[in-house]
Amino acid sequence: MSATTPDADGSRLLTTNQVGPLLAAAVTHAGGTLVRWSLDHVDANPNQSTTATYSAVVDWPFGRRNELLGVSARAHGRAPTDERAEIFVDGDREAVVWLYPKDPDLPGLARAAYAESVAPMLSEVMGVRLRPDQVKLDMIGYRPRRRAVLRATALPDRGQGPGRTVFYIKVLRESLFPQVKARHELLRAAGVPAPRIALPTPDCLLVLDELPGTPLSRAIFDPEPPCTAEQLIWVLDSMPRQVAELPRRPPWADAIQHYTRMVIKAMPTLEPRLTWLAREIEQGLAPIPPGNEPTHGDFHEGQLHVAGGQICGLLDVDTAGPGRRADDLACLIAHLSTVQRMNATQAARVRHLLATWVPVFDERVDPTELRLRAAAVIISLATGPYRSQERNWQAETVGIVDAAETLVSQVV
Repeated sequence: MSATTPDADGSRLLTTNQVGPLLAAAVTHAGGTLVRWSLDHVDANPNQSTTATYSAVVDWPFGRRNELLGVSARAHGRAPTDERAEIFVDGDREAVVWLYPKDPDLPGLARAAYAESVAPMLSEVMGVRLRPDQVKLDMIGYRPRRRAVLRATALPDRGQGPGRTVFYIKVLRESLFPQVKARHELLRAAGVPAPRIALPTPDCLLVLDELPGTPLSRAIFDPEPPCTAEQLIWVLDSMPRQVAELPRRPPWADAIQHYTRMVIKAMPTLEPRLTWLAREIEQGLAPIPPGNEPTHGDFHEGQLHVAGGQICGLLDVDTAGPGRRADDLACLIAHLSTVQRMNATQAARVRHLLATWVPVFDERVDPTELRLRAAAVIISLATGPYRSQERNWQAETVGIVDAAETLVSQVV
């Protein structure tokens, strides 16, 4: 389909009732009958592609089940992995449809999603024979065609050895699997508290040990500070120099126009504010070189574990590579500035942490750069409420843009 065709990226088709007949046809093709459906998640790349998932109720010959359907549409023809799913053609439009967990870009998901196939993996790791009923699986996160993480809890019988043991299964794209595995091994060897790889698999799964401690995303609400700003900087500085020799991942600020377009597409009324923000961020950061410090690449409270006032774990090292320390510290500020659905006590504690930590960050990196980069990350986060179809996504999006505007206004 030509990119100039109306709705070439499929954003209207996949987010309105127009997609209903396509979903019904796909379910019928698979041997079922679609009873009802609702939009669950949207990943939009304006003028390029759209991927969405739908919660559906389907009648199969063996009975009624809740299912998750995935659909992708592209403006510029098929991707190679599209061939792994069903392709439906209507005139000059193609749509790629799959039934979870048969994600065309995540070959291991079909195995990671079922206790029957996870039990042998955990048996190998633990050295005991587990039955499927001794494995409990919980989906932690699923970005269609990008990645997934599941929590696998092993519950051996008494006398089988270790008791309840938790693992995390990271489901990766084939192109990324070797790089992510190598990053885990590099950081572990250097003493960085990344999770140990308990088992890598040929279908691009990493079975990871559970980290000790408490996620910082929960500890930020504790009455006592979970760690110091100096400790946060320390864990970043502890990354080995070899990280700076890895392939560079562009910082969030480099994609400011991309994320601005995504938010504007969802909420056109924000265009004047976002256009101003993007201009100020780009102009302010233009003279600054890319940097060659070892960086995490996605450093925020969800990636850290703490215990006894110390940092004891660092997650999601997939994006580690060369960059600027300000990128990582800005990412943390951005996430803490946009925590959603807090009560008054929780909000006060997060404000206190920011007021305590940011002055320390300002001593390590340029304060203006820090705020501009944090605002850029915030704008990337503004795509989240719409993408996840939160009930009050419009108000949440405005609140996130407000936070970016506050930071930029402090330095321009």
